[in-house]
Amino acid sequence: MSILIRGAQVLDGTGKPSYQADALVQSDRISAIGNLGKRNADHIIEAAGMYIAPGFIDVNTDADHYLSLFTNPSQKDFLLQGVTTIIGGHCGSSLAPLLYGTLESVRKWADPDLINVDWHTVAEFLAVLERRRIGVNFGTFVGHSTVRRSLTAQGQRELTKPELAVFRKVLQRALEEGAFGLSTGLGYVHGRGTPYKEIKALLQIVADFKGIYATHLRSESEGLLDSVRETVTAADETHVTTIISHFKPLIGFEKEYHESLQLLEGKSGSAPVYFDMYPYDTSASPIYTLLPLWAQGNTETMMKNITDPELAAKIIADLREMKAEDITIASAPRNDFLIGKTLASIARNQEMSAGQALLKVLQMLNLRGIVFYKNINFEVVLETLHHSRCFIASNGSSLPKGEHSLQHERSLKTFPKFLQIALRDKLMPLHEAIKKITSFPAEKLNLKDRGVLQEKKIADLVVFKNAVIQNVIVNGELVVENGTYREGALEGKVLRHND
Repeated sequence: MSILIRGAQVLDGTGKPSYQADALVQSDRISAIGNLGKRNADHIIEAAGMYIAPGFIDVNTDADHYLSLFTNPSQKDFLLQGVTTIIGGHCGSSLAPLLYGTLESVRKWADPDLINVDWHTVAEFLAVLERRRIGVNFGTFVGHSTVRRSLTAQGQRELTKPELAVFRKVLQRALEEGAFGLSTGLGYVHGRGTPYKEIKALLQIVADFKGIYATHLRSESEGLLDSVRETVTAADETHVTTIISHFKPLIGFEKEYHESLQLLEGKSGSAPVYFDMYPYDTSASPIYTLLPLWAQGNTETMMKNITDPELAAKIIADLREMKAEDITIASAPRNDFLIGKTLASIARNQEMSAGQALLKVLQMLNLRGIVFYKNINFEVVLETLHHSRCFIASNGSSLPKGEHSLQHERSLKTFPKFLQIALRDKLMPLHEAIKKITSFPAEKLNLKDRGVLQEKKIADLVVFKNAVIQNVIVNGELVVENGTYREGALEGKVLRHND
């Protein structure tokens, strides 16, 4: 179907100011831009008074972690906010490669039994997605913990030399098959003890493929500056372009955050370090991460820690400063009645302290579940969104209708909200804000033919007015019309790095 968009203000994604023009889409390409007069098409969008831009690119999503690529393949919550391309496999967890065909690395987010796994390699996984079809373009990193947990049988020990050699071969094959790079979840239990030398050895393989390193830092609080230093060192020593995932200014650690930003700004070397963030004051985290670091471990260890009377008392004492009113239960497997309740309200109901309430909830949930925690300094977020090293990312997922969980606003409105903030607070001109969510990530991810609105480029397009999304085109097909998703539209493509 050919599509003619008439009379729009064109924001081409390159950072140039807008200009008025028509745009013609034929097949999956932009075939013409300009004054197209009375030219006809199968479908005409009258866009006078509106903007047209390249489809937005979300560099950090949880669509795979929550398995919603399978349970909700349309991923329409991304489409409805103008996002046409998403990247998964973050924070050390990906859906491939799977050495033994298990999805244990995502169980902190979702129930691995939700889907049947019929793949092992990245190539097989991407082929499955192509057969099933999805609503957005999707690419993936290799999750460090996904591979490592298989090699060490869940243990948090150092890899042996033979195990590291196997890991390097697995990573090399995954990159050959189209993975965008490697991600680590160094703040999580199964990644925290990873030695630097292991990361460096793996990034040397990533460098050979001109891939990307995405990392969830070892610490986002007391150890933030050291964690950023480690990341910068890895980028410099391996020459791998690096992205710090969901780099957020936690309340109480603003000084460390500003010092970390200064470190990134002053970085010299051959490989830049970027970061992504979302325009919200609330984070979403696995519930077990509320425990003191010393009490975290594998499932068995943590369950022992929270049920042992002496250790439980020590945990509760360490949680005295926890702001229970700011913590909301977002998902609670097999305990839906907890969803939407704050930890403080649960504590009041049970006539116990917040720490006691947390341990009780952890036992009820068998350590699984997600919490929303209002722990981000939003003023610092606003100061940082315009940063030249900053990507805008939702770190969210489009869940199926009726899912037994709360959906964070970042999964629904990240990109329109960013545009609203850019305009309202005059963070940057609109054409620069559009560049930040289109050609800027496309260039760094090496997404050829995407991220710019030019003739012969892929027709991933967004039409919007006042930061409200009106129409979305994915690979030349209209999937959102007048703000409504066209049911059954699954026009996304599987993306392979360097294709």
